[in-house]
Amino acid sequence: MSVRTAAAIAVVAGVVTTLLPLSATAASAAPAADDHAVLRTEMGAPVPGGPLSRGGATETFDLTVKNPTGKAVEYKPWMLLDPKGPSLLQRDDVVFKVEAVDAPATKSSVGQQDGGWQGTFSPSAKDAYAGFDIPANGKMTWKVTIGLGANYPTNNGDFNFTATSYNNSVATGGADSHLFKVDPQTKTGELRTWFKQVSSGKDGQEQRAYLDLNYQATGDGAFGTALATSLILSHPGEQDADFRLQALIDGRWQDVKAEDSRYALPNIAKGFGAASGVHTQPLRLSLGKNSKLTKRTTITMEAEVRQAEGNTWPLMTVPVKFPLVPIAEPAPTEPTTNPTTPTTNPSPTPTPTPSSTSSSAVQQAVVTTTGNSNVTTTGSSTGSLATTGAGSSTGLYAGLAAALVALGAAATWLGRRRRTHA
Repeated sequence: MSVRTAAAIAVVAGVVTTLLPLSATAASAAPAADDHAVLRTEMGAPVPGGPLSRGGATETFDLTVKNPTGKAVEYKPWMLLDPKGPSLLQRDDVVFKVEAVDAPATKSSVGQQDGGWQGTFSPSAKDAYAGFDIPANGKMTWKVTIGLGANYPTNNGDFNFTATSYNNSVATGGADSHLFKVDPQTKTGELRTWFKQVSSGKDGQEQRAYLDLNYQATGDGAFGTALATSLILSHPGEQDADFRLQALIDGRWQDVKAEDSRYALPNIAKGFGAASGVHTQPLRLSLGKNSKLTKRTTITMEAEVRQAEGNTWPLMTVPVKFPLVPIAEPAPTEPTTNPTTPTTNPSPTPTPTPSSTSSSAVQQAVVTTTGNSNVTTTGSSTGSLATTGAGSSTGLYAGLAAALVALGAAATWLGRRRRTHA
C-alpha cells in the first residue's frame, strides 16, 4: 500500500469534507468507535485479468465485506485509487461501476477529495451517504467494474485500488487492494519545480531581486492540460510591503497584478513533458513607493502549481526566501561654496547588470510530485543572492580640485564621503 493510501486511511474520518457536503459530515463521517472497526474487505481476481488500456476493455472483480462480530456493523464504501505518475485524475479518467450480488440494490458515484480519485457506492433506496448494515457474522458481495477512460493521462501508469470505508468500520490491516496494470507500459516520472536566485541589489533607482522559476518533467508521456502557477508573497510583520512583481513575458518585463493576494503567471501549455526540457519563467520583485517597510526584510515567495483545468487541486507548493531592501532616499546635494570655481566631477555610476555572484545567503527548495497527489518531497538547499551596485558602508571619494589665482595660493583638495546602500 502506498504512502498516500495509507495516510488517507489513517485520517479517513477527517478527510470527507469534499466527498461529502458539510450537512452530512457530522452525521455520516464522525469516527466510529474502535469496537466498530472490525470489518474486512476481500477483492477477487479481476476478469478477464489483462492490463487496462485507455478507452479499452474493463476488468470486473467481486468485492466481499465480512463482519466477524456478533452484531451488525455499518459499512460506508470507499474505493481509493492511487495512480503512479504526476498527473491528477479527472472523474471520467477511470470507468467505475458497482452492482449488487448478495447485497441491497446499489448505486455508485465518484468523488475527488484532496484532488484524488475515489469511488463510493450506497443503497439505491437511500441517500448517497447511507451505508450498508453488514449482519452479525455475515457478509455482503458486490461486482465492481473498472477501466480507463480515453483521456487517462499519458504520463500516468499502473495504479493501486484499495477497498476501505470512510466511516472507519474496516479493521486496521483489513483493507484489501489490487494493482492494476496499464498498457502500454510507461516509465512514470515526476514534475520538478524550483527557484533559482539570479541577483539582488540596486538596479537603476530601484532595489530589485531577480529569480528564475523552473519546471521540468521526467518520464514518458505529457500533461493533458496546461499547468497554472500562482505566487503568494509574504513577509514578517503587518506593514504594507507594496510589492511590485514583474515577469519576463514575450521578451519584455510586464507587471503581474495580484487577485485575492495571488499573482497568476502565464500558463505552461498543454503537452508539457520530458521532451519540453526545462521551462524557465524569469521574475523580478521590488518594493513600491507606498511600502511601509523601512529596513532590509526577508521576503517569502511561494509558487503553487496545479493543472489549469478540471482537477485543479495543487500539485505542489515550493517556497523560497530572500532579502529585499526598501527604496533608498536620494542623498542630499551639498551646495557649492564658489559657483565660479571650476570642478572636476566623478564619472556617472553605470547601471548594474544582474550577476550570479553571491553575497547574501537565501533559502530555496526543490519540490517534486510523483503522482501521489498530495505527497511532495522537499529538499532544502542554500542558494545565493548576488549584490549589484555599490556595497553597503562602502566609501566613495570624489575629489574636487579648485584653482585659486589670487596671491598665488596653493591648490586645495576638498573630500567628501558619500554612502550608498545596496
